Amino acid sequence: MMTVRDKLEIILARLTAREDDERVFLNLYPAAARAAADAADARRQAGISLGPLDGALISIKDLFDVAGEATTAGSIVLRDAPPAAGDATIVHRLRRAGAVILGKTNMVEFAFSGLGLNPHYGTPGNAVDPLRIPGGSSSGAGVSVAEGTSEISIGSDTGGSVRIPAALNGVVGFKPTAKRVPLEGAFPLSPSLDSIGPLARSVQDCAFTDAIMAGDEPCTLEPYPLAALRIGIPRGRLFSRSEAMVEEAFERTLDRLSQAGATIVDHPIDDLLMAMRETTAAASIASIEAAEVHADWLERRSAEIDPRVHYWLARSSAVPAHAYLRMMRRRRALVEAMDRRLVPVDVLALPTTAFTAPLIAPLEADEQLYNETDGLILRNTQVANQFDLTALSLPLPDCERPIGFMLMARHGQDCRLLDIGASVEQELLR
Repeated sequence: MMTVRDKLEIILARLTAREDDERVFLNLYPAAARAAADAADARRQAGISLGPLDGALISIKDLFDVAGEATTAGSIVLRDAPPAAGDATIVHRLRRAGAVILGKTNMVEFAFSGLGLNPHYGTPGNAVDPLRIPGGSSSGAGVSVAEGTSEISIGSDTGGSVRIPAALNGVVGFKPTAKRVPLEGAFPLSPSLDSIGPLARSVQDCAFTDAIMAGDEPCTLEPYPLAALRIGIPRGRLFSRSEAMVEEAFERTLDRLSQAGATIVDHPIDDLLMAMRETTAAASIASIEAAEVHADWLERRSAEIDPRVHYWLARSSAVPAHAYLRMMRRRRALVEAMDRRLVPVDVLALPTTAFTAPLIAPLEADEQLYNETDGLILRNTQVANQFDLTALSLPLPDCERPIGFMLMARHGQDCRLLDIGASVEQELLR
C-alpha cells in the first residue's frame, strides 16, 4: 500500500517540475509536510489513528495564518505585514487531527471576486482547460483538488468562493452556516458573511473536514432517503441568462432524482431576493465591510492593488454608517423571512453557476465584461451568504465542461444537508 510520504513525494515532484510557472500554490511547506507524513505513516504502522483526516494531504487558502509568516491574502500589499504569531484555529485543528498541510493556494486578491484572476501571482488555469477561469476567490483550492495536488483544500466563502471553484473544476464544495467554523486567524473579507469550508472529491471528505474544523466529532454520513426528500426549485431570476449546457444538465439531474423518488416542487423566493437587492442597493454588504478592513492602505497603496478590486472597495467606502446599520437591520429581518419560507422543503436546488468556466483572456482585456461576468457568476451562490444558509455544490457527471448542482438548506442544518448531499451524490454516481 502506498504510504502518505509516497503520495506526498509524488505531489512535491510534480510541483517542482512546474515551479517556474507555478500559479496554483503560493507557498509550500515541504519539510513540515514530510515530517507530518512520516508521523502519520508511523501511527498507521503501529495501528494508531487520529481520525479520518490522519495523513490526508491538505492545502489551505492564502488567507489562513501559519505561525511565523505574513498572511498575504493574494496581495502584494500584505507581503510586509508582521508574521502571524500562531496558526489559524482551523489550521491548528487540522494539524491536531493528523492532516498533512503541504502549502497555501492562490486566490483572488483580498478574496474579492468569483472569477479567480490574480494579476500579482498569476491566474491558475482551470483544471480541465487551463485557458478558462478557475473560479474564485478560492481559485488555487479548486484547481488543486481537481488536479490531484491536494486531497482536500480549505477555502473561504463570502459570496460563493468555495462553491464556484468547486463547480467550475468538477469537485465538491461545502459552505457551512456562517460562524459554524471559527474565523480566528483567517484574513477577513466580510465578517458578517465569511464562512470557512472544504473542497474535496466527495461529500464524506467535506463532512469529515467540516466537523474537525468546527470542533465536532467526525462521523460517517447517513444518506437521507431520496423517497422522503422534498426539493424546492426557486425558478425565476436565479435561472435567467443561464447557459444551455447548464440548463440541460440541471433538468436531467432533476429528472433522475425524481425517478429515484424525490419530490420536486417549484418554490419561489424572488420576492425575498428583490427585497435583499433593494436593501443592498447602495453597495453589497461584503464590499462595505471589506472597505473598512482595508481602510488603512486602500488609498495609500492603491497602485499596488488590482484596479478591479480597488474600484469596488473605494466606491463602497463612501457608504455612510447609518446606511450600513439600516442595511444590516433589514437583512436580519430577511434572514428570518427566508428561514420561514424554507420550512416546507428539505433543500432548494439550482445550478451553482449560470454558466461553465469562460475563457480567461477576454475577461482580462475587457473591464466591463469582467464586472458583468463576475456579477452573474456570484448571483446564485451569494444567496446562501446573504440569507445565512448552508450550501453544497456537487459535480454533475457526463458534462462537456464541469457543472455544479447546488443544494441550499436552512441556517444550522449543515449536518442534515451533508446527509442529503451524500444521497444525491450516490444517485449521480450510479
